[in-house]
Amino acid sequence: MATQASRAGIGRVISASLIGTTIEWYDFFLYGSAAALVFNKLFFPSSEPLVGTLLAFLTYAIGFAARPLGGMVFGHYGDKIGRKKLLVLSLLMMGGATFAMGLLPTHASIGIGAPILLTVLRVIQGFALGGEWGGAVLLVSEHGDDKNRGFWASWPQAGAPGGNLLATGVLALLAAFQSDEAFLAWGWRIPFLLSGVLVVIGLWIRVSVSESPVFLAAQAKAAEQAAAGVKEKLPVAEVFSTNWRGVLTAIGTRLGENISYYILTAFLLVYVTTHLGLSKSNGLNAILIGSAVHFVTIPAWGALSDRIGRRPVTLIGSVGMTGWAFAFFAMLDTKSFPAIAAAVTVGLLFHGAMYGPQAAFISEMFDTKVRYSGASMGSQLASIIGGALAPIVAVELLKDYGSSLPISIYLATALVITTLTVLVAKETRGRSLTQDHHTPATSAVPASRQAEHHSVS
Repeated sequence: MATQASRAGIGRVISASLIGTTIEWYDFFLYGSAAALVFNKLFFPSSEPLVGTLLAFLTYAIGFAARPLGGMVFGHYGDKIGRKKLLVLSLLMMGGATFAMGLLPTHASIGIGAPILLTVLRVIQGFALGGEWGGAVLLVSEHGDDKNRGFWASWPQAGAPGGNLLATGVLALLAAFQSDEAFLAWGWRIPFLLSGVLVVIGLWIRVSVSESPVFLAAQAKAAEQAAAGVKEKLPVAEVFSTNWRGVLTAIGTRLGENISYYILTAFLLVYVTTHLGLSKSNGLNAILIGSAVHFVTIPAWGALSDRIGRRPVTLIGSVGMTGWAFAFFAMLDTKSFPAIAAAVTVGLLFHGAMYGPQAAFISEMFDTKVRYSGASMGSQLASIIGGALAPIVAVELLKDYGSSLPISIYLATALVITTLTVLVAKETRGRSLTQDHHTPATSAVPASRQAEHHSVS
């Protein structure tokens, strides 16, 4: 049976999704790290360090702004022609844009053209990533079974810390063996050019997997309905007419998680180097340690959500991170590397409790024919008001107040919103992905015509 075949190949599907998402997040996070460390000097030179950093993070945010558009376009075609084809395309777009960044001339060479070209490539990155997340988690979710979906679907989520671990590791290695002058002159280009090699590996693995059996079944059902005269809406229109609560729930669920992640990683580098006056190695190595623990524990949180539910595990993370928002900066201010590493690691543990079950939680909110569109739109809209603005807001608050307290309050407020959203959301653990839970029975055709069609089927 198809289900047995899909279970037998679940390991291959997980590998393809995990490696692909790791590479794409490597590309995306590499930009965030470079924005904090070198782009402010090379592409946005300014006499005041925080102003240059703020401008660099504005282009960083533009990548997030492109993600909902990518989610909409990739979601539409992913719901129409399949998950696999769109995942291959997203990997090619992301890798090509990142590789091209490594070849860009700087502001010193071509002036204003340098940040413009950088911004265009960042938009392509964001567009590609907007389509990647939904497709990767759905490919695994729809191959796996209802009982263990939290665990299986959490593996693509581990691609985020995997990519961050890889990006930060390469940067930390270069920082350890290069002088600051050499790194600024040419060393920063190496991690971007490395993306070309990683994309070839990712494509080789990703093209070998089969299409989602749940999607293929839904596609066959849609063909039968079309033959019977049933006219379907566009996936995006269908999402907002029948699944809009799922979109809002996904946004609220992701908000605090998204902001906390970029404060814990991207903004950390700014805070440690600019505010505390420490070397970039302190921040990079702390993120390396935290990301390693994060990578290992995300699947454990996903597995726990299969036992006790998506909502309880997510609440462990959102409530815990609310308190940690204040302890985090207090530990950074000690300027002790063990304290900085512990602050990041514990923060990422709480983040993992929100992030691990999230793929299954959001996937289970939507029906198959709109699942790619709904999951992508909900998650990527949250990224605009979440991760896109988080480093910018944090840098601006630090510049205006010279204190971490306003940043902690900002982070805690977002986490309270996530906590309240999850408290009122419905539990989805064990929900079948083959059944439609939101589509009205009387949509598309008259009742008499529907009754005739159902009697035939």
